[in-house]
Amino acid sequence: MPARRELTMRQLRYLLRLHHDGVSTREIGRLLGVARSTIQDNLKRAAAAGLEWPLPEEATDEVLELRLFGRTDFAAGQRRRVEPDWAALTRELKRAGVNMMVLWEEYRQTHPGGYGYSRFCDLLRGFERRLTPVMRQHHVAGDKAFVDYSGKRIGIVDPATGEIRDAEIFVAVLGASNLTYAEATWTQQLSDWTGAHIRMFRFFGGAPRLLVPDNLKSGVNKASFYDPEINRTYGAMATHYGVGVLPARPYKPRDKAKVEAGVRFAQSWILGRLRHQTFFSLAECNAAIALAMRRMNERPMRKLGVSRRELFEQIERDALQKLPGEDWEFAEWRRARVNLDYHIEVHDFLYSVPHGLIRAEVDARVTARVIEIFHRGARVGVHQRRYMGARHGTDPDHMPASHRHYADWSPERFRRWAGKFGLNTEGLIAAVLASREHPEQGFRTCLGILRLYRGVDPARAEAVSARAVEIGAFACKAVASLLARKNDRPAEKDGGPATLFDHANLRGPGYYN
Repeated sequence: MPARRELTMRQLRYLLRLHHDGVSTREIGRLLGVARSTIQDNLKRAAAAGLEWPLPEEATDEVLELRLFGRTDFAAGQRRRVEPDWAALTRELKRAGVNMMVLWEEYRQTHPGGYGYSRFCDLLRGFERRLTPVMRQHHVAGDKAFVDYSGKRIGIVDPATGEIRDAEIFVAVLGASNLTYAEATWTQQLSDWTGAHIRMFRFFGGAPRLLVPDNLKSGVNKASFYDPEINRTYGAMATHYGVGVLPARPYKPRDKAKVEAGVRFAQSWILGRLRHQTFFSLAECNAAIALAMRRMNERPMRKLGVSRRELFEQIERDALQKLPGEDWEFAEWRRARVNLDYHIEVHDFLYSVPHGLIRAEVDARVTARVIEIFHRGARVGVHQRRYMGARHGTDPDHMPASHRHYADWSPERFRRWAGKFGLNTEGLIAAVLASREHPEQGFRTCLGILRLYRGVDPARAEAVSARAVEIGAFACKAVASLLARKNDRPAEKDGGPATLFDHANLRGPGYYN
């Protein structure tokens, strides 16, 4: 039997009226845009139900539905085929890998005469809308860009080891035109997150008024509907481009439905279409993603008939804000307390601040080139960032006046100073410096020891130094204790005085023969 298009109650009333006026079934079918067999089938149903034109006043649409088709589901949309359990299908749709096509194929296997795919999808979506009504969002050109990371990753092979490392996929969608940008980054950390935004702005050729991110830690320190706390570095990046940040509500994916849909669509264009390709670097992967995104953005959208790129050029490009002359430079913010030596530690190196801020809390802005230090919003210090060499970076202007003459301290200077007393004292100073992870950490100890020897007979200083090396006494208090003892002379060896090189921890030349 040929397929017949379903008629609404209004069309059925019109059909009965035309038939009463003597219009042929062929002409009625042409006027209603349906097959002649559909008209004949409905006329047979009307005759069997005893319905003639004009219809009685009590013949409401629900009454007609019952008399013609033996059912009262007019409110559900004049459905005349076997109904599935829409609630059960809605629950199944939440399972991983289940989509409407899978559910429809299972439904048609059980009910071969059931709904077609498009009608099935419409009815299921209608059931979902009645179940959880949502507000339709209207997006103004240039207003918002929705940003997020895809939950799925793409593998990149290390050409040297063959190891596969997964990279994250960053996706951004403009609200009005749906123009989509995507790229792969190694992590979701702050440097990758902000770097992806900078490249996104370059791709769009402008900046929207607002960014709508998810509540990942790289963007939002504390999620809140009323007062979200934006990450300071992320906020500084947004300020550089004149963009506001409006995080989506926690656990409310509909607040960023644009990017959620964009993520799913981009996944099919990236993960689906690139699944047979092998990438050996992040740059190679991003080149392939850029090509896939270009094809996606130039593909006509089914409902609008124009591509994302065309719609962007028509309505959104001119609505975006102009980009600043220079890209934002990534900077990490750290909170630190000033130590007693008026330095703060940043990535294992020490940087000075004015000595008046000892024990104060300061903010450090860390870039690839410089370290800027702020106290209560005012910049109090700036240093070139250190990656090697001396651990301390000290600005002489930050020192107290009594400390400035020590600015040229060095291990060689302390050894020269100790050498005035003798070899044992020079050896003690060398041992103190060698016992510290960084020589600078031993400068104060060396200074204290040499001050203890002021006015002391050089022979006695040499004896104390030898004894200190022998027992490993490399602290200023330990040397002071030895110096205060009356029996501080070490045991003599072979009738002569002990020297730096005469103690149990040193091997003699006979050890190697």
